[in-house]
Amino acid sequence: MSARAAPARAASIARDDPWLNDHPDVPEFRARRRAREGYGASVPDAGSSDRRIASVNIAHVRPNPFKDASETGIDKRPVDGPVLVRAPGDMLTGLGSGLAGDFIGDRSAHGGDDQAVYAYSREDLDLWESRLGRELPSGSFGENLTTAGVDVNGARIGERWRIGAELELEVTGPRVPCATFRGWMDRRGWLREFTLAAVPGAYLRVLTPGEVQAGDTVVVSYRPTDSPSIADEFRAEMGLASPDPAS
Repeated sequence: MSARAAPARAASIARDDPWLNDHPDVPEFRARRRAREGYGASVPDAGSSDRRIASVNIAHVRPNPFKDASETGIDKRPVDGPVLVRAPGDMLTGLGSGLAGDFIGDRSAHGGDDQAVYAYSREDLDLWESRLGRELPSGSFGENLTTAGVDVNGARIGERWRIGAELELEVTGPRVPCATFRGWMDRRGWLREFTLAAVPGAYLRVLTPGEVQAGDTVVVSYRPTDSPSIADEFRAEMGLASPDPAS
C-alpha cells in the first residue's frame, strides 16, 4: 500500500495505544515521546561518530504468498563491504530499489525514486524485540539501512543525510505497512500494532549517488524547520492522534 492510500483505512485504526500505558516495563517508548515531537531513537550532535550505519541489508528473494506479486524482497539480510546507491528511476519502469543488488517485488507500491532507500533504527528494533519477545536481526523490517544513533522517526521531510564519502540522501516520508509486512511478521494484529506505535522508519531519495557500508558515519547536512517529522507525518496519514507530551 502506498503512503497516499493510507488515509482510506485510517478510520479503522484506534487513536491511542493502550499497550504503552499498560507496559511500564518498556519505558523507552514514553521517554522518546517526551524527548521530542513524535518519538524514536535519541540523537547525538550532528557529525558525531555515534550516528552511523549499523548494517546495509539486501533482499533475499523469496515467494510472496501474501500479495498478487509472485516474489518479495522483504527478507533483507546484512552484507559485507560497500554497496552502490543510486536513483532507481520510475517506480514501475525503473530499477526498483536504490541499492544495487536489492529487489522490489511489488512495483505498484514500493521502490522508485521517492522510496529508493528504507531506513530503520537499531534502537527501535531493540525496543520491538522487547515488545515482541523475539530476536529481530538487522533487516528484519525490510530496511535497507539499519542505523545506530540516528533519529529516523524524528527526521523531518526534506532532511538530508550525508553518508560516507559521497552519498547524500533526502528524507521523503514514512513507511506505510502492507500485507506482505503483515504476513512476514506472522503476528496477529501486526498492522494495527505497528501503526499505533508510530515508529515507521523513513523512505529516502538519492540526491548524490555513492557507496554505503556498515560503519559509515551519517551527517545531517540539512534539516528544514518547517516540515513535519516522519512520526508526525505518519500519524497524520494514518489518522492517529498526536501524542500527549505529558504521557
